[in-house]
Amino acid sequence: MMGSEKQYIDLYRETAGMIKSHSAGVLNGVRDKAFEDFCRQGFPSRKVERYRYTDMSKLFEPDYGLNLNRLEIPINPYEAFKCDVPNLSTSLYFVVNDAFYTKQLPKTELPDGVIVDSLCRVATENPGLIERYYARMAKTEDDSITALNTMLAQDGLLVYVPKNVKLDRAVQVINILRSDVDLMVNRRVLIILEQGAEAKFLFCDDSADDRHFLTTQVIEAYVGENASLDLYCLEETHVKNTRVSNVYIEQQAYSRVNHNVITLHNGVTRNKLDLVFKGEGAECFANGCVIADKTQRVDNNTLIDHQVPHCTSNELYKYVLDDDAVGAFAGRVLVRHDAQKTNSQETNNNLVAAKTARMYTQPELEIYADDVKCAHGCTVGQLNDAAMFYMRQRGISEKEAKLLLEFAFVNEVIDKMELAPLRERLHILVEKRFRGELNRCEGCRLCK
Repeated sequence: MMGSEKQYIDLYRETAGMIKSHSAGVLNGVRDKAFEDFCRQGFPSRKVERYRYTDMSKLFEPDYGLNLNRLEIPINPYEAFKCDVPNLSTSLYFVVNDAFYTKQLPKTELPDGVIVDSLCRVATENPGLIERYYARMAKTEDDSITALNTMLAQDGLLVYVPKNVKLDRAVQVINILRSDVDLMVNRRVLIILEQGAEAKFLFCDDSADDRHFLTTQVIEAYVGENASLDLYCLEETHVKNTRVSNVYIEQQAYSRVNHNVITLHNGVTRNKLDLVFKGEGAECFANGCVIADKTQRVDNNTLIDHQVPHCTSNELYKYVLDDDAVGAFAGRVLVRHDAQKTNSQETNNNLVAAKTARMYTQPELEIYADDVKCAHGCTVGQLNDAAMFYMRQRGISEKEAKLLLEFAFVNEVIDKMELAPLRERLHILVEKRFRGELNRCEGCRLCK
């Protein structure tokens, strides 16, 4: 057993009682099995197909602190975080490290039956609801990172939207990383949309301190028949942040999912999306936008699993890499034997703006049905010399011309964002990012 695995195995053996005492029975019910699965698998090597572009053992080698005893973190996120999306009316919630912030909740009232709360608290008060869904799709025997998160996670976020309830406001969740020492955070998110429910979520990752953070996150989203889920995940942290996120989405008949992941600033990011169609007539849109420079690294890995007929998937990921940045995209679309009349499109386009930047891309179709319409493709290229020359001839500086071309390249992804105020905000953030500016909102202590 490698040293990187051993420290977590020893940690769990020594602190399992403490971990369980500060969590809920439902979460504890799968914890020991997750530990056994992690011991059996260890961290995936690059020989594992879905992890071939990122050395996971190296990411977990450093000795991070953990807040297993659930000490209170001294922060008032409502005072610290003043950034918002103009003209976007949201219900704003905070998760500090891995704990749902309960001291001050939004004044806006949610529709009857809707729950946005601490996963640990709801699991304690209503274990039946959580037990039906928790760790059912995020199988610990299939992924050791999910197993590690499941054995260590003590709290997180629970969102429940009952049958035929439609949320008028988007739910905005700010994940704030806060610590005086280098810290490992294990966050869990469970989203349940019953039949006919509709909800939009904006998750924003931010760092409040200039420390090294290692975050594991597992999101499970269950989308019922005729339900609609919009999930926007925006990462804007710093170069000392390492983020490993596994997202699992299950769709029932005639449901709709719009999943968007935007990486504007980071250190090392590894995102995995597993989406499965369980009912006919469902559709999904999976979009990704990555901007990386210096020594930043972003690895997106997706699996769209068509198990039933008459489903549609559309996937578009775009990267802009500069300096010594490294990007990776591996997207697999699986069409099973019974999934006739499948319609799938997968595209990964990449702009490498420096000779020292690197992009690895692997779009893949695996089709076992004979009546389908599927296509996939990828491109890796540099800035268009003819376009650069054209703009330079008209008095545009080389730096500005480069920015305009990069901005136009990623616009296709941003324009797919259905929340108009968020779309306009992202246009501003992306332009600032290309200009080398961190987003600084007036009054926000996180940026100072």
